[in-house]
Amino acid sequence: MTNSASKTGKRERLADAAAKVFHEQGVEKTTIADIARAAEVPVGNVYYYFKTKDQLVQAAIGAHARTGQEIIAALEQFDTPAARLKALIRGWVDQRELAVQFGCPSGTLATELDKRADGLDRELAEVMRGMLDWIETQFAAMGRSDARELAVALLAAYQGISLLTNTFRDPAMMEAEGRRLENWVAALAAG
Repeated sequence: MTNSASKTGKRERLADAAAKVFHEQGVEKTTIADIARAAEVPVGNVYYYFKTKDQLVQAAIGAHARTGQEIIAALEQFDTPAARLKALIRGWVDQRELAVQFGCPSGTLATELDKRADGLDRELAEVMRGMLDWIETQFAAMGRSDARELAVALLAAYQGISLLTNTFRDPAMMEAEGRRLENWVAALAAG
């Protein structure tokens, strides 16, 4: 492996670890040592790649963006927009135990970053907008003139059920909402 590839790999590993630990503990409670431990690198190595915790937050936002792109790429294998949206919903439901413990990874980070005045909340908003735009594209491909409104409704339903699933520590809530959303998408596709 080249030195450049090694640097990229360790940087991404640290970014992924930051996203995970921030999700589990929150930004304010997380230390750089926590992230180093999760990435399995010496704490001194973290400072080689990221000088500040805010740079790690920014890297975690980048990790969320990569994850979103990977999800979208995997969903593109499905033949129809309705099948892609249903697969997205099933993916969300499959993460219900994570939601029980910590809520939605992007949603919880967005809520935390909103309380800061450093602009990182806007960077995360752009990442979330990528998923919203992709959902809108699926509804538009279904011939829906109200594609944007439907996309907002779907993403809002997921964020809402993630919050409730976490608040009540009840994965069955997300399962039930997932079934309802899949039926809703099927009805929209049919009619």
